[in-house]
Amino acid sequence: MKLNLLTLSLCFLLLACNDNKHATTAQEIEPEPTQEFQNKGHELVYQMVQKVGDYQKLLDKKDVSYTLTYRTADGKLDVTNEKYIFDGELSYGYYHKHERTLPDLDGIIEQGFDGNDYWLKNNEEQIIEQKYLDKVKFNRPTNFYWFAMMPKLLDDNLVYEYVESKTINGKGYDVVKISFNLAEKKATDIYQVYINKETGLVDQFLFTVADYNVIETPALMQVEYENINGVLLPTTRKYKKSSWDAIVTDAPWVQVNWTDIKFNNGLTLSDFQL
Repeated sequence: MKLNLLTLSLCFLLLACNDNKHATTAQEIEPEPTQEFQNKGHELVYQMVQKVGDYQKLLDKKDVSYTLTYRTADGKLDVTNEKYIFDGELSYGYYHKHERTLPDLDGIIEQGFDGNDYWLKNNEEQIIEQKYLDKVKFNRPTNFYWFAMMPKLLDDNLVYEYVESKTINGKGYDVVKISFNLAEKKATDIYQVYINKETGLVDQFLFTVADYNVIETPALMQVEYENINGVLLPTTRKYKKSSWDAIVTDAPWVQVNWTDIKFNNGLTLSDFQL
C-alpha cells in the first residue's frame, strides 16, 4: 500500500511538471502581433526592407564611417569621409575634394550635425555665413538619408500607393509611389520605387528634390548592392533626369559610390561637435 501511494505521488508530480513545461513552451512561442499595412504598396516595401535589413539593424551597429565619391555629369568631383551615429542621425563630412559642394571655399571643409546644430569649418576656421550653412543643412540630412534610405522607407508619416506591375528589359517590377505627410512642409519629396519581383530589391527609383524646387521632373537612380556585415547597401549608384515613366534623357549619368564602409567604430557625440 505504501508503495502504491508513493508511485501515485510521483505520477502527480510528473504530471504537474509536464503541465508547467507545456505552459512555458506555449508562452515562449506566442506569435508576434500581425503587421498592419496601408495597402499592397506598403506591404511590398515592408518585405523589401526585411531583405536589406531594417533600421533596427543599423541601430544595433551604432555608427558607420565610409568614403563617398560623387562625380557630376560635367565631371566635377566630391570626395568625402562620412561618419554617422544612427541613433539621433548625427552626421559629419570631411571633404578632401569639393568641386561640386561649396567650390568657392579653398582647402578642406568639414560639415557637421550634432543632433541640435549644423556647423561648417574651412581649413579649421568656423564659417557662419548663412548661405553656406543653408548648404550644410541640406547636405547633412541628405547624405544620411541616402545611406539609410531603404530601411527609412518604413518611417512614420509616409504614404504608399501601388502604381502598377511593369516589365523593363525583361525584368518584372512592382512600382510603388511613396510620399511624405509632413504638416510643416508645403512641398515634400516623392519616391517611386521599382521592386524587382524576383529578388524583392529596389533596382531603381524615381525621386524629386523639393528643397531645390525639383518637383515636376524627377531623376532616375539605378543601384547595385553590396552585403556589408549582414546589411544590403546600394553602394554603386548613378542617376540623371527622367520622366515619370522612368525614361531617361541622353545626358551623362551622375556617378556615386560608397567604399571603405565600416560599422561600429565607437563614435561619440564629440566626433560631431564643432
